[in-house]
Amino acid sequence: MSVAATFILLLFLAAPIALVLALTAVAHILASGNIVLFESYPQQLFSGLEKYGLLAIPLFMLVGELMNEGGVTRRLIHAARVFVGAYRGGLAYVNLLANMMMASIVGSAAAQIAVMSRVMTPEMTRAGYSPAFAAATTAAGGLLSPIIPPSMLFVIYGVLAQIPIGDMFLAGILPGLLLAFGFMCAIAFVGWRTGFPAGEAVKGLEARKALLRALPSAAVPAIIIGGILGGIATPTESAALAALAALCLGLFVYRDLKASALPRIFAETAVTSSIVLFLIAAANVFGWIILHEQIPQNVAAWLSGLTDNPFLFLLVVNLALLGVGAVIDGIAAMIIVVPILLPIAQTQYAIDPFHFGVVVSINLVLGLLTPPVGAGLYIAAAASNVKPGDIFKALTPFLIATLLALVLLSWRPELSTALID
Repeated sequence: MSVAATFILLLFLAAPIALVLALTAVAHILASGNIVLFESYPQQLFSGLEKYGLLAIPLFMLVGELMNEGGVTRRLIHAARVFVGAYRGGLAYVNLLANMMMASIVGSAAAQIAVMSRVMTPEMTRAGYSPAFAAATTAAGGLLSPIIPPSMLFVIYGVLAQIPIGDMFLAGILPGLLLAFGFMCAIAFVGWRTGFPAGEAVKGLEARKALLRALPSAAVPAIIIGGILGGIATPTESAALAALAALCLGLFVYRDLKASALPRIFAETAVTSSIVLFLIAAANVFGWIILHEQIPQNVAAWLSGLTDNPFLFLLVVNLALLGVGAVIDGIAAMIIVVPILLPIAQTQYAIDPFHFGVVVSINLVLGLLTPPVGAGLYIAAAASNVKPGDIFKALTPFLIATLLALVLLSWRPELSTALID
């Protein structure tokens, strides 16, 4: 009880989640009276990082930083205007399509929301959209980043589940497209109810220029996905090659990236990566404590008493993870829940690990936009000067679309595994 109280108290005190996990593990050792466990504590911290696949995380972060600094975002938005800008409410669709393009580069929902909010929210507001809806559309588009490859959550899940990360990336393509289609339907519904401003068509020479300027940007996701699918490189190696391509693109093709900015970019990437990796290390210690307490076995016994149907099991998992993701950072939650739930899903319900990973990732990334933590919600609010509550209200159609997609993905596993089989 004292361990649970420590965990809850630290959460309510708004302590960094990595410290919450690390200190809760210390509280457990003290409460158990088995002080010998302190000798294994440092080993468990470092063992959480001794996985080659985790090296892809700072590399993907570097790719995103280089592409953002290199002016890729602006060119992708102009390219998106060519395809959907002419429709009524076209700027909302442009926002979503640009988010899809960015999702194949950035790999982090929080980073994508931060970048796109600074660009798209003011532009949509100037065009006549409500600030709350503009911010909500941008924030919802950020949900595509952890699903459409590359994805940091998929990298971490692949390491935890000991499955090929490249195949995990493939598993996210169809669910990502399904989620994007659901968001388009949500935009169409809101536009039908409220009446969107007229779109602005981009045609002729201007359209060709916009597409040609954005075309080199396609080299980065092509290197990542093509390298993995072709068996040429591992995800980590593909991320390194993509970082090199992004560097050359920004310096020599677009020339928006200045050499003087590189030390700052490398420093920001190092700081952000260290935060994520320390969180992974702390969560590994917490997971060690969970296993020591035999929590997975207890949870398995409880769930098996509820149902023996895989679909119903996944619905129960969805409900539980939506609550977990609302109060715990997605990466930390991933490292905590996967060692508990994945063995149950595989052994008792014969659920494919790739299918399970997609369902878990979508659930946990929803926590970015749901109170009380909702980091993505507050990022979008800070960029748009709109109250988080107003953004959350405008997000309702997108959240409903995401929940419907989750139910469909839970019911039809082939939507996640079709490209792997």
